[in-house]
Amino acid sequence: QNASSPIMEELIAFHDHALMIIFLISSLVLYIISLMLTTKLTHTSTMNAQEIEMIWTILPAIILIMIALPSLRILYMTDEFNKPYLTLKAIGHQWYWSYEYSDYEDLAFDSYITPTYFLEPGEFRLLEVDNRTTLPMEADIRMLITSQDVLHSWAVPSLGVKTDAVPGRLNQAMLASMRPGLF
Repeated sequence: QNASSPIMEELIAFHDHALMIIFLISSLVLYIISLMLTTKLTHTSTMNAQEIEMIWTILPAIILIMIALPSLRILYMTDEFNKPYLTLKAIGHQWYWSYEYSDYEDLAFDSYITPTYFLEPGEFRLLEVDNRTTLPMEADIRMLITSQDVLHSWAVPSLGVKTDAVPGRLNQAMLASMRPGLF
């Protein structure tokens, strides 16, 4: 699915940025290797050159900074919590999830996976559920995620959210959808 939140759009842009750097480094290394295999090394004065040693020491540090700074910015963006419009608590059980809308009294439901023999054409096996969670669009939503029995992982890839559900621990994630859809 395409990105539906600003965080996921930033993650995709960072992926493209890092992939371009890796592509340029790989191309340079491939070019140097092919050059070394096809030509004779006649210039031996580079063996004692301190300038080239400075270059191959400083250049990787600059490249690492070019990767680290956008990565840290996105990390802080994912952890930024403004005043949430809605709080939703997801509790993982062994074969289903329980959801509680904390801002409203007695608004909770369980969400079970739809068995394969009940699926309609075009529905996805192991992704369809009987009760879907409905969330507002263009609003900051706080997710509180925990587990009742074993480790789980609550994820919505198009919103850029993946959080572990650990028994006895309450993890928090922030999400916001910028377009309507089924995620």
